[in-house]
Amino acid sequence: MLDSVVDEGVRVPDGHVVQARSVRATHSTLLLDGFIARVIDDAGTRNIVGLQVPGDFVDLHAFALKRLDHDVVTMGPALLGSVSHERLAQIVRDEPHLTRVLWFSTLLDAAIHREWILKLEQLKAEERLGHIMCELWHRLNFVGLADAHGFNMPLLQTHLANACGTTAVHINRVIKAVRQRGLLEINRGRVTMPDRPALEAFSRFKPDYLYGEGSLFMSEDLREP
Repeated sequence: MLDSVVDEGVRVPDGHVVQARSVRATHSTLLLDGFIARVIDDAGTRNIVGLQVPGDFVDLHAFALKRLDHDVVTMGPALLGSVSHERLAQIVRDEPHLTRVLWFSTLLDAAIHREWILKLEQLKAEERLGHIMCELWHRLNFVGLADAHGFNMPLLQTHLANACGTTAVHINRVIKAVRQRGLLEINRGRVTMPDRPALEAFSRFKPDYLYGEGSLFMSEDLREP
């Protein structure tokens, strides 16, 4: 059903604004390849408040809200599929189970946002960086885009600084400090985790909030009424 309603993928460049803040939305976007950030522009500073990976419906919220309070922007080249809100409305009418799955997608985004808020308060910059990298590994692993030692990622140091709530100058020291601990290497679009369990422990990362494993593992729950 989803395959039948998603338009043929379109390739877009780095920095492409998928959905602009306050602009009325008529479609929602499925990220087929690449990375996307949720960005809030505050006094000329672009703040990354969320990251999306392949398989995410990145602006499904716009189906209900029609206008977003943030921009949705590609981080590196991306392949996007589009679904008109008319087709989504048809799914809501005719496919209650699929509607629940799409609703789950938006609720998962909310769970990730809550974890980001909590960890931004709790963790130091080194731990925060490790936490984001661990989260990305798990989310990419869900869709077969991570391996035992890491994953590919187009985010620059300026993007990482933004996501970690620090400066571009400081993030360079943060990356160096975590590398010297033997926990994480970020080089030329590749994230390498020599000891991922150790990095997760250092970053106080627990994957439960992603609903893929742990106490919140969904299992067959989505099939229930």
